[in-house]
Amino acid sequence: MNTHRKLIRRTALVAATGVAALVLAACGGNGSNGHDMGSMGTETSAPATSAPAQTGDHNAADVSFAKEMIQHHRQAVEMADLAPTRASSAETKELAAKIKGAQDPEIKTMSGWLTSWGEEVPADMSGMGHDMSNGMPGMMSKEDMDKLMQAKGAEFDKMFAEMMIKHHEGAIEMATKEKAEGKYGPALKLADEVIKAQTAEIEQMNKMLGTS
Repeated sequence: MNTHRKLIRRTALVAATGVAALVLAACGGNGSNGHDMGSMGTETSAPATSAPAQTGDHNAADVSFAKEMIQHHRQAVEMADLAPTRASSAETKELAAKIKGAQDPEIKTMSGWLTSWGEEVPADMSGMGHDMSNGMPGMMSKEDMDKLMQAKGAEFDKMFAEMMIKHHEGAIEMATKEKAEGKYGPALKLADEVIKAQTAEIEQMNKMLGTS
């Protein structure tokens, strides 16, 4: 009987040990699974970082806006580049530098958009004697640019302001169209910035001309 009881106790002890081992393994498994779930949570959250790319869809209006505004900006920069040596007014020179400083980076930004979309960046025809008007609003003809290049002093200051006002009005028209028809978030934001900045510069130039 004693031997039989010892055998039962020993069997129970082995069984209890086995249960304990299973519990520990289960706990370890839960911990491991918890970690795995955490890892999975991290992995599933990763695509969120690429969400901006998904919201960056563009349409034909965005492409047209970028291509045309690049050329529009290039002519404005070409006009601004004349000011340091031909303007007599410090305000004209400062405004020209401001225009160039704002629009040069925007040209690079829009060129980057076109490249990323698989579109061709327009060739830079500024400074080559070509007529860049191409029907775009506010663009100066070759004759206009020739007159500006020949002007100097107060005559240049006046001509620069008059031409740049028309140029800015054209850019605002293009930007307004982009806001109405475009889809690409950064392009819509740039269009808004163009409207605000160039509207303020038009007001400044009107004051310089004494027409406001």
